[in-house]
Amino acid sequence: MKTVLLIGTLDTKGPEIAYVRDRLRALGTGVIVADSGILGEPLDIVPDVSRAEVARLAGTTIDALRTAGTRGKAVHGMLAGLRRLALDLYQSGRLDAAAAIGGAEGAVLGASAMMGLPIGVPKVIVTPIASGHRRFGPLVGTKDVMVVHSVIDILGLNPISRAVFDNVAAALAGMTANGHPLRLDDDARRVAITMLGNTTPAVMRIRDALTRHGLESVIFHSNGVGGAAMEELAEAGAFVGVIDFTTDEVTDELVGGLHAGRPERLRTIGRLGLPQVVVPGCIDFSVHGRPEEVPAALAGRPVYTHNPEFTLVRTLPGEMRRLGGIFAARLNEASGPTVVMVPTGGLSMPNVPGGVFWDPAADAGFTDELARQLRPDVPLERVAHHINDEDFARAVADRFVGLLTQGET
Repeated sequence: MKTVLLIGTLDTKGPEIAYVRDRLRALGTGVIVADSGILGEPLDIVPDVSRAEVARLAGTTIDALRTAGTRGKAVHGMLAGLRRLALDLYQSGRLDAAAAIGGAEGAVLGASAMMGLPIGVPKVIVTPIASGHRRFGPLVGTKDVMVVHSVIDILGLNPISRAVFDNVAAALAGMTANGHPLRLDDDARRVAITMLGNTTPAVMRIRDALTRHGLESVIFHSNGVGGAAMEELAEAGAFVGVIDFTTDEVTDELVGGLHAGRPERLRTIGRLGLPQVVVPGCIDFSVHGRPEEVPAALAGRPVYTHNPEFTLVRTLPGEMRRLGGIFAARLNEASGPTVVMVPTGGLSMPNVPGGVFWDPAADAGFTDELARQLRPDVPLERVAHHINDEDFARAVADRFVGLLTQGET
């Protein structure tokens, strides 16, 4: 029997968790109920894993969490316990999926357990905060978490909540019966590539070129999460190398855009020693919301409306030079074969002669500063093409295959 780990704060959501548990059992799915509550006793349900046991897995006690001083400290303790519980159950073969039902606190607690599980293990969160202008990072992280809007708050059973819960139970039963965790135990040679809509034409050509060499491409959206997910999977041994073609996450980290990456961006692959070709794709802009949502501090800069929900804002010359130093500092840590290729004909779709982002002097400032600070043994190649030109895509693919071949001889 497939088994779902069902997580909830049973002192407030006991009846609702019990309902979903019973629906799953009726569909032939096993359930382990874990109590993530801290303050009160379970309401109308007996958990399979008590809150005291969750606290113990976090290396503490439920009494210590109750007197932690702040709710945040108490929740933080339960986060660690739930993550340990889920991973222990999965590694022992007793977990096939994870689900959580709750408000803000319950959703974040459940998400902590799910983020420790491999990609492909079904993960579902039902919460009213899956709506509006919410940040989904705390619920999803870099994993394949499915977030369902509960429509109403989770307090009581009624026709609306039952409809949502019944569908979630059916989805979990279907996923556990027919899905599977990520498997990387075949002989495929995979290459990670980063991409945005602004670099899609080039990445499609690179993918096709790699296919001709027997390499399978895995494309990551460079949106602040994609780069981190790519690096995590690289650490797990998923790739033989990386073409980091779209590195805008570093710009958004510097300027303050929606696609800001984490400080480890551009470091992890080099530290792993994997062959990598790095391209400063789309570093000439930061990504923001609608035009009225662009920060006042960026007023007066050239802008490009990518679509009604996203506005691109040009990176200034001083920032481009700073980016050159950041790229150099991070890539200088690389222990494996690394090449940087810069298309001098433009770094994005709006960066063409006559385009709103065309500023070859600013782009040259990035390249000059990178050249000044980059280790002498890391090649920096200037290529007189636009980033989406077919010849540039071919040059990047050929250079990467050469690195990979060199490393295998």
